Amino acid sequence: MNPFAAERITPLNRFPINPDADFVLYWMIAFRRAKWNFSLQRAVDWACELGKPLLIFEALSCDYPWASERLHSFILEGMKNNGSDFESAPVSYFPFVEKTRGQGKGLIRELAARSCVVITDDYPCFFLPQMIRAIGKTVPVAMEAIDSNGLLPLPVADRVFSTAYSFRRYLQHQLPVFLSRFPKENPLRGVTLPKLQEFPAEIAKKWPRADTIINNLPDSLRRLPVDHKVAPVETRGGAQSAGKKLSDFLDANLHRYHVDCNHPDKNATSRLSPYLHFGHLSVHEVFSKLCKVERWSIEDLSDRASGKREGWWGMSPGAEAFLDQLVTWRELGFNMCSKRDDYDRFESLPDWAVATLGDHQSDARPHLYSPQQFESAKTHDPLWNAAQRQLLRQGYIHNYLRMLWGKKILEWTGSPREALNIMIDLNNKYALDGRGPNSYTGIFWVVGRYDRPFGPKREIFGSLRYMSSESTLKKLKTAEYMRCFHQD
Repeated sequence: MNPFAAERITPLNRFPINPDADFVLYWMIAFRRAKWNFSLQRAVDWACELGKPLLIFEALSCDYPWASERLHSFILEGMKNNGSDFESAPVSYFPFVEKTRGQGKGLIRELAARSCVVITDDYPCFFLPQMIRAIGKTVPVAMEAIDSNGLLPLPVADRVFSTAYSFRRYLQHQLPVFLSRFPKENPLRGVTLPKLQEFPAEIAKKWPRADTIINNLPDSLRRLPVDHKVAPVETRGGAQSAGKKLSDFLDANLHRYHVDCNHPDKNATSRLSPYLHFGHLSVHEVFSKLCKVERWSIEDLSDRASGKREGWWGMSPGAEAFLDQLVTWRELGFNMCSKRDDYDRFESLPDWAVATLGDHQSDARPHLYSPQQFESAKTHDPLWNAAQRQLLRQGYIHNYLRMLWGKKILEWTGSPREALNIMIDLNNKYALDGRGPNSYTGIFWVVGRYDRPFGPKREIFGSLRYMSSESTLKKLKTAEYMRCFHQD
C-alpha cells in the first residue's frame, strides 16, 4: 500500500476483508473525479493486492437538502465526464440517479455484500459524515473512508484553530512533509485488473444505470423530483470544465490576483470553488499546476514559520495571495467541520461574538426585510441587490461582496440567529459551492468566526467588524458589475 494511508485512512468498522467476494467497491460520494484522488488510489491498491475487479459506484439521490436542477445538473455533468474517463480504464463504473425519493435505499448495502472491501470518501460536512458512519456499521465487510480534501490530512491537526494566522503558522510547520505525498495524477495508468464479467442482474433490474438521464441533459432534469425553480446556470460541471477553468486562471489571472481579486469589475478570481466543492477538481492538481507555472520546488520554501501571508512559499505575489485562499482559508474551514459537529450553529461562534451580538440584539434596525424580500433582491441597497442577483443568476457571489452581503443581512434582520438562518438557506440553495466547509467559513465570519473584536462598538454589530455599501463602492471597482446585475 502507498504511504499516504497512515495519515488519510479512517476505518469505519472492524469487519475483515473478504478476499473471496466479487469485487472491490469504491463508493464515490465527494471526490467525484478519476484523477488526483486518494480514495480511488486506495481502491485501486486493494483491487491489485486482492486480484479483484474494481467497481466504482457514483450515486445521486433526490432528497438531499436544497436539491435542485442547478445542483443536480452540475453533478450530472461531472458523472458524464467520469463515464468517459472510466470507459477505457480497467474498471467498471456504475452511475445511479434516483428517479423517486428513496429509490436508492438499500443499494449500497447490496453492493457491499458482494464486495471484498468498501472504500469511500471522507468529507467532513453536510450529511455525508453521518451517512458513511451509519453505512459503515451495517455493511458486512471492512469499510474505509479516505481523506482527499486538502494538502494537510484532516487528522493531523489536533485542535480547532480560531484564527487564520494561527492556522497558517501551524501549516507552515506541518505542510512540508506532506508536499511530497501527493496522490497519483492517474491512479489507473499502467494498472491491469480483471474486469467484472457480469454485473449482478437483480441489482441492475431494481437499480438501473443512469445513462439515459446523464446523456439527455437538460431535458431529463425536468422529470426528477427536485426544485425546478432553481435553474441550472451557465457554469458547467465536471473535470473537463474544471481543467479549463484552472488553465484559464493560471494563464490570465494568477499574475494579477493579489492586485485585482477584490475588484468585481476585474474578474480576477479563480471561480474554482464549485469544482473543488463537488470534487471535480483536486487541490493537489491545482497546487501542482500552479507550481509548474511558478517553476517552484519545495526547496523554495522559507525555513521560518512566521504565520505571515507573504513570503513563506517563495512564489510570486499573485501565487502567494491565491495560495492563502486555496490552502489557509480553505483548509481552515475543513479543520472546523472535521472537529466540531456544531460548525453550522450559532453556538459555535467565539464567546466574544456571542456576547456582543447578545448585547445588541434589541438594537433598532434601520431596515427589516423578510426572507422572501432578501431572496428576490428587493432591498433599498443597489449593491446588495446586485450581489443577490449574481447569486440567483450565476450561483456565485464575488468573494469580497459575499462578505458585505452577509453583513447587511445581519444589519437588516431581527436577530443574529435569524440572519444566520437566512444566509445559510440562500447560500446553500443557490450557490454552486454551498453546503461545504468554505461556505460556512464565509457565513460565520460575518458574525465573528476567525475574526477579532473591533472598537468602538456600533449599534447592532457591537464589536463585530462593520462593512458598508458606501465604503465598498468607494474602495472597489464595481461600475460594470452594477450594470451587469441591475434590476430585471
